[in-house]
Amino acid sequence: MSDINFPAELVELERSAWEAAQRGELTPELAAEVQAGITAHAEASGLDRYTVEMGLKRIVRHPEPGT
Repeated sequence: MSDINFPAELVELERSAWEAAQRGELTPELAAEVQAGITAHAEASGLDRYTVEMGLKRIVRHPEPGT
């Protein structure tokens, strides 16, 4: 999953959503925006949406050391 090239904007959007969720402040609008970004990236890259979503969550929630 780590070989997916994610746009920086999508990573930042997921990071914002994850931080909001941790604070108990995730809104349906932000969650929908993330899902729309994931779907668009999956379609553009020819990958399965679930693969894209899991890869994105992995790099945001479990970053490699030094990133």
